[in-house]
Amino acid sequence: MSQTILVTYATRTGTTRGVAEAIGKTLSDNGTAVEVKPMNAVTDLTPYSAVVAGSAIQASAWLPEAVDFIRTNQRTLAQKPLATFLVCMTLAMPGGEKYRPFVSDFIKPVRSMVRPVSEAQFAGSLDLKKVPSLGDRIKFGISILLGVWKQGDHRDWTAIHSWAASLKSKLN
Repeated sequence: MSQTILVTYATRTGTTRGVAEAIGKTLSDNGTAVEVKPMNAVTDLTPYSAVVAGSAIQASAWLPEAVDFIRTNQRTLAQKPLATFLVCMTLAMPGGEKYRPFVSDFIKPVRSMVRPVSEAQFAGSLDLKKVPSLGDRIKFGISILLGVWKQGDHRDWTAIHSWAASLKSKLN
């Protein structure tokens, strides 16, 4: 087995892909071999010494394909260091930090299957043009008008890079 870390993700609008790529870059800048791939492109975990898995949040949960990835690979992931992250617009709401404990519960189904060595939560970005469903675009549009959310990129790149840098010792 190589000493390559897999950073894998599930996304709807590309925001989580951006977070995964930033995590991969930080790990590789620290001298680690890294591959960044969407979960639906991962067919074998054997080549990897550790895994970082992340998902966008939709309806207060990891995306279904992300939960399926964990379920399908549960045995293998139990044998490797695993870190998880989520990307959630709730953390971008005014006073979003107070929702962090609530958002942390969104990953409970994953925690019931695997034991991550580290977990992180990041705010996402909102671009109504990228929201795939008309119904969701309408709901987000109304929420923007009511001041619940603001359009734009709310990802905290410093926090993302800092968490990724902290993983090096945890994923060995």
